[in-house]
Amino acid sequence: MDAQVRIEKTAFSGWPNCYRITNGEAELIVTADIGPRIMFYGFRGGQNFFWVQKETAGRSGEPEWVARGGHRIWIAPEDPKYTYPPDNSPVQVEVRGDVLIATQPTERDTNIQKQLEIRMAPRGTDVTIIHRLFNRGIMPLEFAPWALTMMAPGGHGVSGFPPRGTHPKDLAPTNPLVMWAYTDLGDPRWTWLRKYFVLRQDPANRTPMKIGHFNPKTWGAYFLQGEMFLKRYEADPSRTYPDFGCSFETFTNADFLELETLGPITKVAPGGVVEHIERWSLHRPARPAAWTDAELDRILGPLLASK
Repeated sequence: MDAQVRIEKTAFSGWPNCYRITNGEAELIVTADIGPRIMFYGFRGGQNFFWVQKETAGRSGEPEWVARGGHRIWIAPEDPKYTYPPDNSPVQVEVRGDVLIATQPTERDTNIQKQLEIRMAPRGTDVTIIHRLFNRGIMPLEFAPWALTMMAPGGHGVSGFPPRGTHPKDLAPTNPLVMWAYTDLGDPRWTWLRKYFVLRQDPANRTPMKIGHFNPKTWGAYFLQGEMFLKRYEADPSRTYPDFGCSFETFTNADFLELETLGPITKVAPGGVVEHIERWSLHRPARPAAWTDAELDRILGPLLASK
């Protein structure tokens, strides 16, 4: 008998109006009390890969933007007006069979309306997240979609570069590696490899750290307690991306680690919409014996080549 996706009302972390999406193997929780935000993703009955801010869990209505946790959609490049409008009010949740759509009211100061559409596979752990940004104003707006996933503490974030080559056969550059003013390549949380880079989330290190890069096959993984979260996104090399050309960025501090994908900068006409699609999956066991290219090839190689 085929597995089926079930969507049911539930409470989560103090928010009474939430929706659990599950196929019996994986589960995902969206709250209608704030957002749109996905606050839980994990194996059924297992750990939450996402960080939830304890101090603000269950709360809503704050006048300022709150870190909160979970997964959200933002506007890039980062700008106080367009990136940080509060998302602390209730959202409309529509269930269409096995699909859930969460839609935020139009932001008063930006005229942007944010929406998440969530589609879970009937078996396994695959989830497709469709992020939409609507221009509800009367003037064109230019921006890029920016999807941020805040991971629970204590794990390792990993991303990879485009295919490597050799000199002098391969003379052209393949990708940018983008730094912020606070980026420190010598920070002990980094592990730099030929094909991959690793950023360790350290609850004892309060110094923020960030880096970005571009890969047409954009992806980020998070290893946590023997399991792995993987998100993927197809970037378009012919388009212009924010932050000196980033399709992927990662950030950490003492509380969480973020895996972030970015879409191309797009001029959106009044009434227009931009879509940004990520594909998620969970995997276990997934525990590298060492942070090496060979070990990461063993775990990630078949998954990244599969589709």
